[in-house]
Amino acid sequence: MELERWLKLAYAISILILMHINPSLCIGHNHANVTTRCVERERDALLAIKQDLVDEYNLLSSWGSEAKKQDCCGWERVHCDHQTGHVIQLHLGGLEMISSQGEYALKTLQGEISPKIIELQYLEYLDLSCNAFSESQIPSVICSMSNLRHLDLNSNDLTGSKILELIGNLTNLRYLDLSDAVFGSEIPFHQLGNLTHLQYLNLSYNDFAQAVENLNWLPYLSSLKYLDLSLVDLSMAFDWLETINKLPNLRNLTLMGSELPPPILSTLSRINYSSSLVSVDLSINPTVSSAIFKWLCNYITTLVHLDLSFTQLSDLIPDIFLNMSSLVSLDLSSNQLSGLIPDFFKNTSSLESLDLSSNQLSGLIPNAFANLRSLKSLDLSSNQFSGFIPGAFANMSSLANLALFNNSLERGIPTSIGQLCSLQYLSISGCNLPGQLPEFVQRWSTCPQNSLEFLDLSNNDLVGTFPSLTNFSSLEELHISENQLSGIIPESIGKLSSLKALDLSENQFSGMIPKSIGKLASLQYVDLSRNQFSGKIPESIGQLSSLALLSLSGNQLSGRIPEWIGQLSSLRYLNFSVNQLCGRIPKSIGHLSNLSFLDLGMNSLKGKISESHFSKLFNLKELDLSNSLLEFNVTYDWLPPFQLYFLRLRSCQVGPYFPKWLRTQKGLSHLDMSYANISDVFPSWFWSVFGDIQTIDLSHNQIRGTLWSSEAVSFSGVEVRFSLNQLEGPIPSFLSNASYLDLSDNKFSEMTSFLCSSNVKISKFLDLSKNHISGELPDCWRHWDNLELLDLSNNSFSGKIPPNMGRLLRIKTLKLRSNRLVGELPSSLKNCTSLNVIDLGNNKLSSSVPEWLGVSLPNLVILMLQFNQLSGSLPSQLCHLAHLQILDVSMNVISGTIPKCLNNLTSLAQEGNSNLTIRHSFNTSDAEPPMSSLYYEDDATFMWKGTLSSYKSTLGLVKRIDLSSNRLTGEIPSEITHLVGLVSLNLSRNNLTGQIPLEIGKLKSLDSLDLSRNKIGGGIPTSLVWVYGLGVMDLSYNNLSGEIPTGTQLQSFDPSFYAGNPQLCGLPLEVCNPEGTGRPNVSSDQEDPDELITQGFYISLGLGFAVGFWGVCGSLIFKRSWRYAYYNFLNALNDWLYVRVALIKRQLWDMLNRQS
Repeated sequence: MELERWLKLAYAISILILMHINPSLCIGHNHANVTTRCVERERDALLAIKQDLVDEYNLLSSWGSEAKKQDCCGWERVHCDHQTGHVIQLHLGGLEMISSQGEYALKTLQGEISPKIIELQYLEYLDLSCNAFSESQIPSVICSMSNLRHLDLNSNDLTGSKILELIGNLTNLRYLDLSDAVFGSEIPFHQLGNLTHLQYLNLSYNDFAQAVENLNWLPYLSSLKYLDLSLVDLSMAFDWLETINKLPNLRNLTLMGSELPPPILSTLSRINYSSSLVSVDLSINPTVSSAIFKWLCNYITTLVHLDLSFTQLSDLIPDIFLNMSSLVSLDLSSNQLSGLIPDFFKNTSSLESLDLSSNQLSGLIPNAFANLRSLKSLDLSSNQFSGFIPGAFANMSSLANLALFNNSLERGIPTSIGQLCSLQYLSISGCNLPGQLPEFVQRWSTCPQNSLEFLDLSNNDLVGTFPSLTNFSSLEELHISENQLSGIIPESIGKLSSLKALDLSENQFSGMIPKSIGKLASLQYVDLSRNQFSGKIPESIGQLSSLALLSLSGNQLSGRIPEWIGQLSSLRYLNFSVNQLCGRIPKSIGHLSNLSFLDLGMNSLKGKISESHFSKLFNLKELDLSNSLLEFNVTYDWLPPFQLYFLRLRSCQVGPYFPKWLRTQKGLSHLDMSYANISDVFPSWFWSVFGDIQTIDLSHNQIRGTLWSSEAVSFSGVEVRFSLNQLEGPIPSFLSNASYLDLSDNKFSEMTSFLCSSNVKISKFLDLSKNHISGELPDCWRHWDNLELLDLSNNSFSGKIPPNMGRLLRIKTLKLRSNRLVGELPSSLKNCTSLNVIDLGNNKLSSSVPEWLGVSLPNLVILMLQFNQLSGSLPSQLCHLAHLQILDVSMNVISGTIPKCLNNLTSLAQEGNSNLTIRHSFNTSDAEPPMSSLYYEDDATFMWKGTLSSYKSTLGLVKRIDLSSNRLTGEIPSEITHLVGLVSLNLSRNNLTGQIPLEIGKLKSLDSLDLSRNKIGGGIPTSLVWVYGLGVMDLSYNNLSGEIPTGTQLQSFDPSFYAGNPQLCGLPLEVCNPEGTGRPNVSSDQEDPDELITQGFYISLGLGFAVGFWGVCGSLIFKRSWRYAYYNFLNALNDWLYVRVALIKRQLWDMLNRQS
């Protein structure tokens, strides 16, 4: 012990002696600069460098020529050799800053680097990164500084710079970073081969002029340890793996997103394998695939970090990981791996981070994970796991991040998870979690130090009330949206002092928003939308100065928008839509200079909107004030401070004049000013200003004039809604490229140039109904092969349906009703196999109902051919239309019998319908995946209960067959009683015989039944009394007999609905005679009034009218004396009537005066 004490004393004395001889051994680097003065020549060079730079952020404030700043070795960003005083390091890189609001900012130097930098001949370290210096701002003399070992030029713009051409001169370089620095130029890769001492090379995030053809220069960099070629196009470097294999000292390899060609494993040699490779990142390279595992087998014992995400790995997880005992980080996410998670992961005891997310892994989550005591981050999200989380997870004491979202953990989470007191991040959203909020949340409150910062339980099936989280002082983000939680939010929420984000949206929370929310001073994100909160917006929210997002939409909030809203200066997103807010919008809202999104629509707001409401909204991009009673009151020449790309003012009083200020919004992509009370002429500047617009809705106004444009307009994929205006003239041809075009209910008169222009059409929706377009339908449909809906109804088109309509192979809805079309249905329409709706009613079409309707158009839901001149019989092929819900061929001259196969109409044989509407969706573009989708709800107009009615919002519930007013004969087929989904059946005004089917009572969905004016005999089936919903029934003018069955509905109908059936009796008609054979004392000559009106009657009436008309009028026309005598007679009669009426009026007046 004594000897040991003497040795320690001797050691201490020796250290003191050394410190006395060379003080730099104990003085830090910065202190050395105090005692060592820099070289004057180099100080002058540094000052020259500062003079040529623009230092907006005072990054070089310590540099100067003042007495106290004479020693450049004491300047910030400058490091000197403490013995020689020469400058050896120069740090001129920009500074990345993150504000308290999470905003990213970069403090940079501007100007240029002085050529005087060449005076720093001993410089070994130069950092010019993150300044965006251009090619002319960095002198090429840098490449003459032969002592440079470290050169960082990342995040600059070296396009065309000579530095790239001379980079090979820096042969002593150990470190070179040119990432994110070259755009559209080439790097002389052959010169990089001269840098034989290079250990670090980063060329990532560059956009070279062309793909790198080969990597033959890489093997010359035999000392290379770190290589990053991320996002460099290596698609032509087919030997990439073989070349990299020749770098014996390589430790870190990053080739993320480099478009690597498939690896060629057969050419690899084992001789030069690097034995030191510890980190490999080949992510975002779809062609790498599972073949790469054969190469990775050589690094089982050395690999520490491996990232193969987004590489299209498939099949099972390979057993290569069985012996990777050194692995610390493994990322196999976003692939196509399937099957179970293998147990061999339990052998990777050193694993700290494991990401298997976004695959197709299934089964139970294995207990083996519990053995990974070092695991800090586990991501199993977006797979197909089921069941529950093993309780053994509680043993993973180091776990800090756990992501399980988007699985099916319907059996819940064990309470023991609450023992993971080290957990900082937990996301279990979208996992079908049932029942009450997990008890493990409460279990965390017992942790001595709760470290949870992020909790996401959104999009589950959780019920119950808001959890008690008073001990979660570290919680920064809480997401429990899209559940079924209810009740009030307790005031104790104000104790979550670290909270930055709160998302309780899409639940059933009620009551008032707690005032204590104003105590959460760090809050930046608050989303309480789509709940049942009521009352006023609490004033305490006005204290949240850091708030960037506030969404309270879809609640029952009342009162006014508070004046203090203008105090939230950090606010970027504000949504109060779909509430019961009233009153005026406060002008203070115009002070929110950072606001980019504002939605106050769907409230009861009223009053005027002035320029002051927008005075400082410089950053506003989206504005929605729709469905309110607001009135725009801005000056005619107002220039808004914002540039919007989304504007929705539906139902606001913007008119009567078209707003001129809209002309300044040249970046607008979405515009809705429907129902805006605009009654002005359509402006000529409109099309030229909105060149990038995507949706336009100016419908339901009184805009007049034409849509003509004096300038060439290119509209592609735009959605245009101009319906219900007073626009006229021809439809401009440039609109033929709109993906959605609704010009219905206007006064357009010509469309040939629009329809027949030669440009390629991409339109999917075209509605020109209810206009003044006449003439024959142009046969120009070969260019419209993307069309899915065509509505030309209610115009004055004549002639035949053009055969080229059969080229509309994608068409789903075809409406040509209420025109003057003649001829037959062109057989070319059989090519339109996607058709759901055909409405050709109220035309003059002839011929027969074609058989191919039932054979070639299997998707038909609505077939309407009423009010035409169709003849022949109903083809039995119509019975193949399994989806048919509406069949209307009424008011034609169709003969023959009703097909017995109608029971094959499957949709009509099913009760009810889950869809209120008949809706079609279609993409506005052909992009994959689709950028956006539109929905169209079909409508139909037909006779319903004796009235011509239109249906749209409830059309999906209407199931009807109307064969009325034809010449059908034979019996009503009993098979029709199988169509239990029928809501309306009309077979009236035919020549049907036989009896009403006995089982007609099966049609319990019937609301309307009309069998009138036929020759149907027999009695009324008793089963009809069980059709309780029957609202209208007409059996009049048939040959029915017997007693009307007793039933509430049947006795409640007006007697006229049974009229014309002499042998029918019972309430509401006369009581039957005792024998029950019919009415007592019924006249045998009672007949249908229509039977008196025979064909002979019409002939006699016509002849009589012709003889009478020409007998009287002909005499007046051809015999002048008779004509004069007739006119004199009329004049005399007129005078006599006038005098007679005047006398009678006078007599009545005198009589009334006498009585008074």
